[in-house]
Amino acid sequence: MTKAAELRTKDVAGLTSEVKALQKAHFGLRMQKATQQLNNTATLRSARRDIARAKTILGEKQAATPAK
Repeated sequence: MTKAAELRTKDVAGLTSEVKALQKAHFGLRMQKATQQLNNTATLRSARRDIARAKTILGEKQAATPAK
């Protein structure tokens, strides 16, 4: 689980890579569920929420920096 405080310490590039990594992990979990290899389906929910948390903080940081 990714804490919001940990994400806030990262810069925009770090958050972007974190979002991509979380999405890749979520895809893997979805494939495990589809092939009935996933034992704990609650991990899907937490993965979605981690992605949303990271995207929210990324949006806040992008809004805070002025556009060039």
